[in-house]
Amino acid sequence: MWKFNPILKTKIWGGSRIGRLHGIDHDGPLGESWLLSGVPGSISTVASGPDSGLPLSLLIDRHKDALLGRLNYIRYGHEFPLLIKLIDAAGALSVQVHPDDDLAREIGSPHGKTEMWYVLDADAGAALSLGFNRDIDPAEFNSLCGSGEIEKCLNNHCVHTGDVFFIPPGTVHAIGAGCFIAEVQQSSDDTFRIYDYGRLGDDGQPRPLHTDLAARALRFNATDGRPLPYTANPDVPVNLVRSPFFTTNVMTLDEPTLRDYSECDSFVCLLATRGNALIEAKDQQPMTLYEGEIILIPASTDNVRITPGKTFTALEIYIKQ
Repeated sequence: MWKFNPILKTKIWGGSRIGRLHGIDHDGPLGESWLLSGVPGSISTVASGPDSGLPLSLLIDRHKDALLGRLNYIRYGHEFPLLIKLIDAAGALSVQVHPDDDLAREIGSPHGKTEMWYVLDADAGAALSLGFNRDIDPAEFNSLCGSGEIEKCLNNHCVHTGDVFFIPPGTVHAIGAGCFIAEVQQSSDDTFRIYDYGRLGDDGQPRPLHTDLAARALRFNATDGRPLPYTANPDVPVNLVRSPFFTTNVMTLDEPTLRDYSECDSFVCLLATRGNALIEAKDQQPMTLYEGEIILIPASTDNVRITPGKTFTALEIYIKQ
């Protein structure tokens, strides 16, 4: 098992939650903390133990399918297939869309970007946008982008802690001010910005838009942007999302729990969203997982014992072929 150093990303819309959570001082507004990443140029490094400082890519080179799982290793080779991050939106993110695998490969990227959001916290009245609130066509889309009226065509949802949203490629979306979110996604950093409220970048110029690529990526009839329904069940994993790219469960634990991963054939990530817990597995160094941290459990691990400090909530993330 391994814990990783967060990769911090300054964003003009970022805030102070990430710095407080990680207990660090940072110049500039922190918009994202990449907790686990194999994206070139932003590859996670091990935080402690005998592998301290090793990049995730080297761990995969060393352990191969014992880390990723047999089918994942066949599918992804030496690449880590997910990017898991925290997003602190003190200001609104741009209206944007992500490509699917086909379009991503066409523009020279290895993967599209399917993602999900789990709301960690939200200011009173905080909202996000997901999907159009009516069908539009490409011609109208160009007009709406030019006038800035695109915002009026989005599904807006007030959000609360624990809300879950699934964002397939091609779905227009925007995270509003006051949202603090955990995001699980394919290993991709491709974003097509549609509208950005006229904000200026570090160079003093309006941040670039990608409306032509966005028009190619968009599903113009994507109108269902409601949060996913689920019922929390203490001490029992509850499925939130099941897709070809990742499966995510939420666990709220008050008692020690044994998780059997022997049939999973996948690495497992545990992202602590509240509280702390002791994580133990045979022949591995026990680790305490704190809120805002992630542990990567190799696919060769059969059983993991999770002992919560008090009430402990975590996302359990893996790829089920």
